[in-house]
Amino acid sequence: MHAVLIAIGSNHQQAAHIQWACQRLSRLLTELQLSPRLWTADIHGSGSYYMNQLAYGHTTMTVDRLTAVMKDIEAATGRSRQHVTLDLDLMLYDTQRYHLNDWDRPYIQQLLPFVHTNE
Repeated sequence: MHAVLIAIGSNHQQAAHIQWACQRLSRLLTELQLSPRLWTADIHGSGSYYMNQLAYGHTTMTVDRLTAVMKDIEAATGRSRQHVTLDLDLMLYDTQRYHLNDWDRPYIQQLLPFVHTNE
């Protein structure tokens, strides 16, 4: 089993899309832990707000397969550049970190203590 941390974000129909994503992730990951949800302003200054959450769990999928499934989940919500209906970012796969610039973002640091990773 591989330990994974996934950052979940949405800026359009946020609560519905985050809930939908969590339901899908609960089918993919065992021992799923979810952080609380947190509102943040768009880091690019667009004026839109994102709802963010972290998911931690375990999977037998390879990193490539998991990433492909996450992209399929995003696409199923009708994601576009204007409406990030859903953004799923693989942050951690076992000990390998991804999205290195995101780790220091305040919302990641705020939510990380709510999931039991070794980070």
